Amino acid sequence: MSLSCHHFDAGRCGSCALLPTPYADQLAAKQVQVRGLLDPVAAGVEWLEPVRSAESGFRNKAKMVVTGTSAEPVLGILAPAGSEAAAAGQAGIDLRDCALHTPGLVAAMEVLAAFITRADLAPYDLATRRGELKHVIVTESPDGEMMVRFVLRSQEPVARIRKHLPWLLEALPMLAVVSLNLQPEHKAVLEGEQEIVLHGTTLTMRVNGLPLHLRPQGFFQTNTAVAAALYAQAAEWIDAVAPARVLDLYCGVGGFALHAARCASSPTVTGVEISADAVAAARRTAGEMGLDDARFEAGDATAVEALLPGADLVVVNPPRRGIGDLAAALEASSARDVIYSSCNAVTLARDLERMPSLRPVRARLLDMFPHTGHYEVVTHLTRR
Repeated sequence: MSLSCHHFDAGRCGSCALLPTPYADQLAAKQVQVRGLLDPVAAGVEWLEPVRSAESGFRNKAKMVVTGTSAEPVLGILAPAGSEAAAAGQAGIDLRDCALHTPGLVAAMEVLAAFITRADLAPYDLATRRGELKHVIVTESPDGEMMVRFVLRSQEPVARIRKHLPWLLEALPMLAVVSLNLQPEHKAVLEGEQEIVLHGTTLTMRVNGLPLHLRPQGFFQTNTAVAAALYAQAAEWIDAVAPARVLDLYCGVGGFALHAARCASSPTVTGVEISADAVAAARRTAGEMGLDDARFEAGDATAVEALLPGADLVVVNPPRRGIGDLAAALEASSARDVIYSSCNAVTLARDLERMPSLRPVRARLLDMFPHTGHYEVVTHLTRR
């Protein structure tokens, strides 16, 4: 077994399905799988050595379902159907000591549980549809600062949370952001659209010397060290082809775009992202770092179509569904190179088939999610 976990051994949590498999074998199996998917559509691609992850303490984000009572909260996951816990009438499994989480996250769990009791935050009960607190989401930055988000059914407990917030800030002095997310619907959705920020504004995720600013509803990779390797690899490939103009789609808070802007070739970089908050965060980092040739726009597919004609190199980092119709636009564009970072090799292979003029020349697997079947793969495509 690659990592000892008493929750897995006892059958309480099966999230890390590959835990019985030695880590080196996990990595080898992922490499076989991704090559099986991509080699038929990417013949002759150069595969670089996979990027390994730490086997424990690597996950910078904890998404905890809250069950139990306000006096005795349970922070973890819902009890799996058919498990001993479910048979005993327990709604959840406590995973405060999950070995995937950074030590800082693990240490914060006891304080957060005490805060739930202090503020009398009744956990939401799925069976009765009563209670308020659904999830606690905690993110830790490389500098040890934290963001805590409480996902609530309604605004009923907001006043109590505000009242006891000074206690929480004193107990967890590393808290940079505290917010409340409202998710009133009775369905399996982690969070809702409305966010109430109580303390701070952004969490600074410092990666390869770049201060990336994460807001409560923003996205950031959960494995900081492997994310740093991903950005560095993309920047190396970008620097090697020295494009004059780089376009980063799905740019988020600017991870790829800002790394590209620091390349020795000094390209002009444009990042496009639908989230205005993420665009504001990326602009802030560019200003702080003096990256005057990096600009960011809030836009959708229409904006992308307008910007594509001027790009020499395009970076895409889509969600699991892939790039969809954008594949045809890239195929028809004049872009010489594409850097495609994917968390789903199945949709990546499909998208590559739709871009026959863009030939994958090198690729690398990055083990963003150890002990699971998931991984990230980044590939460099160049026009034939």
